[in-house]
Amino acid sequence: MDETTTDTVTRVATTTVVVTDLPRALAFYVDDLGMRVGRDAELGPGRRWVEVGPAGGGTTIALITAGSGFPPGIRLGTADADSAHDRLRGRCVDVDEQVLRMGDVAPPMFTVRDPDGNVLVLVEGA
Repeated sequence: MDETTTDTVTRVATTTVVVTDLPRALAFYVDDLGMRVGRDAELGPGRRWVEVGPAGGGTTIALITAGSGFPPGIRLGTADADSAHDRLRGRCVDVDEQVLRMGDVAPPMFTVRDPDGNVLVLVEGA
């Protein structure tokens, strides 16, 4: 690995699990497994982003419903989404055309696909 890519990803932030019934899934992860809800945000009709994780912190699990429009995959933290996006585009990596910006709702982010088509989302500050 050359020096230009060593700081693109700062941590594994979140992985996703597609669920059919969000309240039932929350009961399992929180009540049965003892995880904590770290983020629960309504992002529009039928679009709710819920993250659970261990009480001590670390990587979280986002519980997403199949119809939510959120791509399943792993969310990776990056210090600067624009710089990471430019760096990966310069290396001809399969990335979104632009960094996604949703104002105060979520930090800047973009999707990248590995050579096998697996989806990764790089999220600024995550």
